[in-house]
Amino acid sequence: MHAATHPLKYRAVDLEGTRKIIGVVGDRPDPPHLVYISIVGCDRNPFSYYRAKYASELVLERSGLPVTVVRATQFHTLVTAIAGACAHGPVSLQPALRFQSCDHLMVAERLVDTALGEVPIGYRRSVDLAGPEQTTLGEAVNLLRQAAGQRPPRVIRLPAVGGTLRAFARGANLPGPDAEIGGSAFRDSLKN
Repeated sequence: MHAATHPLKYRAVDLEGTRKIIGVVGDRPDPPHLVYISIVGCDRNPFSYYRAKYASELVLERSGLPVTVVRATQFHTLVTAIAGACAHGPVSLQPALRFQSCDHLMVAERLVDTALGEVPIGYRRSVDLAGPEQTTLGEAVNLLRQAAGQRPPRVIRLPAVGGTLRAFARGANLPGPDAEIGGSAFRDSLKN
């Protein structure tokens, strides 16, 4: 299982870490099945962290080792953090972003099942994983404030400026029609 990541040191942890893992296990006569957790849409977004995840996928694909890449949408905890950053005070600045966040426990279960399941010959990508409903950033802010017993803020919409925000606004982080949908919805994650 390869789940090492760091949102700030992604080149060292994700990309170089992936290369080190391949170096350690690549020379074995019977290399282990590597399962790598990645992000839905990492190949369609210029966000540098996502690019490092995609570069790690490519390194794994070219390794010749038995590898399964499991992509998931953002976890509910990340959407909560983003909404929380936009929910302070009476005014909320919000770019037009959408998420179809997922429950990290659903993803953990899939990773375990994949690691214990059939070992592929070479590289394969698993079906993408996503939560059951889309939530806009504005809805997430309102749900978070409601869960805290607060009134919704006055919203100021911001344009999606720059490649990363434009990619999110286009829905590059959303699952395709073949994704496996499951787990709890974002709104339900706020009740725990």
